[in-house]
Amino acid sequence: MGKKLYVGNLSFSVDSDQLAGVFAEFGTVESVNVITDRETGRSKGFAFVEMGADGEAQAAIAKLNGTELGGRALNISEAKPQEKRTGGGGGRGGFGGGGRGGGRY
Repeated sequence: MGKKLYVGNLSFSVDSDQLAGVFAEFGTVESVNVITDRETGRSKGFAFVEMGADGEAQAAIAKLNGTELGGRALNISEAKPQEKRTGGGGGRGGFGGGGRGGGRY
């Protein structure tokens, strides 16, 4: 199984194909996922790249971390497992306090 890498400080103009080309120099690129905003479709400035082997991933980190792509210095590290989310969304907790009225007690 491959190693998933976090790629931060990504230029908004960099797409998945371009990123795959950069990482392919270090081995097999299993997948590239540039994270985008759901509403606008614009890049959020980070991505995940999955390399075919641990050694390939380590070589990519060593050579690419801090290098410039699209005018920005890349921040590359091993991806951490996603934390489980709790509950189902925002909502308003507490007593609100947004009602009308004099507010005098």
